[in-house]
Amino acid sequence: MDVSFVISGFAVGLLVGMTGVGGGSLMTPLLTLLFGVTPAVAVGTDLAFASLTKGVGTFTHRLRGTVHWDIVRRLCMGALPAAVLASFGLKYFGTLSPELGKIIRYTIAASVLLTVCALLFRRKMLAWINARPERQLQGGALTAATIFAGAVLGTLVTISSIGAGAIGATVLVMLYPRLSPAEVAGTDIAYAVPLTAIAAFGHWWLGSIDWSLLLTLLVGSLPGITVGSYFARAVPERMLRGLLAFVLVAVAAKLIF
Repeated sequence: MDVSFVISGFAVGLLVGMTGVGGGSLMTPLLTLLFGVTPAVAVGTDLAFASLTKGVGTFTHRLRGTVHWDIVRRLCMGALPAAVLASFGLKYFGTLSPELGKIIRYTIAASVLLTVCALLFRRKMLAWINARPERQLQGGALTAATIFAGAVLGTLVTISSIGAGAIGATVLVMLYPRLSPAEVAGTDIAYAVPLTAIAAFGHWWLGSIDWSLLLTLLVGSLPGITVGSYFARAVPERMLRGLLAFVLVAVAAKLIF
């Protein structure tokens, strides 16, 4: 068992536990840049990792009653078919080819930058929406927008393994501004479980999951998430999110250049 993978898993788990975001945004670029794992294998392994860890989180949120299952259903109506189609697309174009590896690399970078925007501007977007209640979607338009957002997220997550966390939570805040932070987190995690599971199954079918690497990352990340969650309230949230945003911008720049 490679100790460096265990330490990396612990570090990512620590940040996720303290901030609630950053799993795929950090883990996939970390595997790609630091350890030289091919982009497709990094994405597939991270998706399997996410489906297991988010499953535990969903169970906890369900017990607390912070999951809106009607919203989960709408997101999944768009996300799950999109994940299946994206998996077939990766199979058709050749998931391990150098050309597609470059596309995945740039997609990861774009997803990381979207995560940064979600981290830095989510509160401002929520304030803007709450100040204009007449522009909030209702009824069929809200349902259609949720399904469409799920389809976009499903495609993004399957290709890059990034988007189900901070980006998904930001989408929920914009579409459902009356949800409490705990309900946003619970609903976001709940819809991400079947999405990451299907996307991970697609990557298993493509042969782009390293199971020994997955096990090693879990050995480090599970204690890291536990410790991070314990200390979450002791560290200022704004400082943590600023630090995470800085790291993610550096990661995206490295991926692009």
